[in-house]
Amino acid sequence: MHNEAFVYILVVIFSGILSFLLCLYAYFSLRNVPGGKSYIFVTLFSAIFTFSYAFELSSSSLGNILIWLSVEYLVLPFIPAFILLMCLGYVGQKLKQWMYYLLFLIPILTIFMHGTNDLHHLYYTSIGLNSNSPFPILKLEYGPWFYVHSLYFFLCFMVSMISLGMELRKTRLFRFRMQIMLMVAGIMVPIIANYFYLNDLSPYGIDLGPVSMSISFILHGAALFSYQMFRVTPVARETVFENMREGVIVLNQEGLLVDYNHSMLDIISTLSSQCIGKHIVDVIGRGTHLAEVVLHEKECDFRSSLSGDNTYYHIRFSNVKNKHKLMKIITFVDVTERVDLQEQLQYLARIDGLTELYNRHFFMEESERLVDSLNKKGGNISIVMFDIDHFKSINDTFGHEAGDLVLARVADVVKKCLGSRDIVGRYGGEEFILCMPDASLLAAEEMADFIRRNISQAVVRYSEKEITVTSSFGISSVLIRGEADQTILQTLIREADQALYAAKRKGRNCVELFEKVG
Repeated sequence: MHNEAFVYILVVIFSGILSFLLCLYAYFSLRNVPGGKSYIFVTLFSAIFTFSYAFELSSSSLGNILIWLSVEYLVLPFIPAFILLMCLGYVGQKLKQWMYYLLFLIPILTIFMHGTNDLHHLYYTSIGLNSNSPFPILKLEYGPWFYVHSLYFFLCFMVSMISLGMELRKTRLFRFRMQIMLMVAGIMVPIIANYFYLNDLSPYGIDLGPVSMSISFILHGAALFSYQMFRVTPVARETVFENMREGVIVLNQEGLLVDYNHSMLDIISTLSSQCIGKHIVDVIGRGTHLAEVVLHEKECDFRSSLSGDNTYYHIRFSNVKNKHKLMKIITFVDVTERVDLQEQLQYLARIDGLTELYNRHFFMEESERLVDSLNKKGGNISIVMFDIDHFKSINDTFGHEAGDLVLARVADVVKKCLGSRDIVGRYGGEEFILCMPDASLLAAEEMADFIRRNISQAVVRYSEKEITVTSSFGISSVLIRGEADQTILQTLIREADQALYAAKRKGRNCVELFEKVG
C-alpha cells in the first residue's frame, strides 16, 4: 500500500476511535441532558462512517469499495439531522412532531436512492476508480438526488449555526459564549471539508468528511470537557436565570460583577453588559443605601422607586462554590405585597376605622413617646378631652348611621385645626382626646375654643336634614422640668376628664380648665 494512503488510513482510524470514545462518554454522562441523546447518535454514526471509510480506502477492488460505500450510506444521511437536533436541544428549541418526520424523510430516501442506484442512476450517474491516484479512490459522477442530499446537508448545518448564533447574541457570560463559538466552529469544519471534496480540491479526490467530523467532535469535546457543555448550558441560563421573577446578581470573591438577570434592570438601572467585571459598588453607586447593604451583606428589606411606584425587595446573600472558586449570589425577592399587607395591618391596629383617628391604645403609646422626649429637654404638655353634646339623642332621633356621620365630621374638623406635632385620638364612643406638646394651658385653651367653634359651625346632612352639634372641653396642662413622674400622662388625662365634666355641669358647649389645688 502506498505510504500516503497508509498514513491517511491511520488518521481516519484515529478519528473513528475518537468519535467512538466521545460516544461512550456521552452515553454514560450526557444522555439525560439537553441535546445529549442526539450527541450520542451523531458520534456513533460518525464512528461507523469513519471506520467504514477506512475499510474503503484499504480495499483494492471496486467491488469491495462499493460494499463499504453502502455501509457508509446506512449512517451518513442521518448525521446532519442529529447535529441539527443536538444544536436545537442545546439552545432549548423543540420541533413539532411533523417536523421530525420531514427531517428524517430525506435521509431515508437518500439511503433508498443510494442502495437502488443501479436501477435509476439518480444518485450516481457513473462509478469508477480514479486512475491518477496512487491508491484506489472512487471517481463518482453525481446525479440529481446527490445534490438533494447535499442541499439537505447544508440546510441542516446552516439552521444549526443560525440557532447557535441567535443564542450567542443573548448570552453575556464569557464561558457560555465560548461554548457556542466552539460548537459553531465544530459545524463549520465539515462544511469547509465538503466544499473542498465536492469541488475536487482534496488530494486525489479523498473524502475529507470522516476526518473533518472528528475534528468537529474534538471542538465539541473541548467545549464538553473544558466548559461543561450540556451540564450548564446557555439555554438553562436563558430559560431559568433570565426568566426568574427574582432579581439575581452574581459576584466573584473580589466583589466584581460576574452576571445578572433581566429582573435586576428594574432594580438597578445602571446595569449593562459593560458593567461585567466592575466592582458592584461602582455599578450601584458609592454612598447609596443599596451599596451599603450589599457591601456589608445586610439581609433586609429595600425600597426601590425606580419604576415610579414604591417596590419592596428582600435582599438575601448566599455563597456558591464553583471549581474551588467562591461565588456570591445576591437575590432580590419582591415582597411588596407582604410589606403593603404589614403596613395595612399596622394601620388597622392603630387607626379607628370610623373616624380615621388614632385609636385609644395607639394614642397612649404616641403620647408616652412625647412625654419621654419632653423629659430630656423639658417643656409644657397639655391634654384636651372633649365629647359631643347630647350625642345619644342624635342616635335616638336620626339613627346610628347619622351618628356615625357626625363622629366622622367632627374628627375631620379636629384634624384640620391641629398643629403638626399635636395628636388626636378617639378615646371611646363620642369622646375624643388631644395631646399637645410644647403647648401651655393658655395655648391649649385657645386651640380647644377654636375647635369648639368650628364644630358648632359644621353641618352634617342626612336624609335631607341638617344636623348641627356642639361639644364640651376639659383641659389639663403641666410644665415638665427634668424627669417627670411615669404616671404624668394618666394624671393629665384624669384631670382633663374632670374638667370636661365641669364643662358639662356649666351647660355644655364650653371649655373648662382643670384647677389645681395648691
